[in-house]
Amino acid sequence: MDPIDVILDQWRRERPDLDLTPMGVAGRIAVLARVLEGRAEKSFAGHGLRQGEFDVLSALRRSGPPYTLIPSELSATLMMSRAGMTNRLDRLEAAGLVERTLDQADRRSFRITLTPAGHEVIDAAMTNHATNLAKLTEALTEEERTATAESLRKLLVTLLED
Repeated sequence: MDPIDVILDQWRRERPDLDLTPMGVAGRIAVLARVLEGRAEKSFAGHGLRQGEFDVLSALRRSGPPYTLIPSELSATLMMSRAGMTNRLDRLEAAGLVERTLDQADRRSFRITLTPAGHEVIDAAMTNHATNLAKLTEALTEEERTATAESLRKLLVTLLED
């Protein structure tokens, strides 16, 4: 039994006419998201990063050599505003994890590049993050993890289409 079961039992008592199964799914996703975010933040903090900074470094690292993107590509990848991106880039640049250079193809724009120090930090943070997530999902069998991922993918794709 989990905290969502308690809520569902109370609602079933008060409103037996409603199908509350979707509430159980959504409620558990919401609680799990908060728990996972908190655990991830602790993991990232061990590398001197916040979630948003990890996200930027991760996007650059995933982009492949030369690990460079323009701010609009980063904003689109991370689904955030350019203003919010600027604050993250300022902190990462001050820490020596990224560098900004003028884009030779468009002199009104900058290119953001992962520095060697940034590459080292994101690789260590990602290794730790992957290990942490494996531990957090070890209560599920491999088949359950795969089925859960597939179900959540289906739900996410459907909701993003709306």
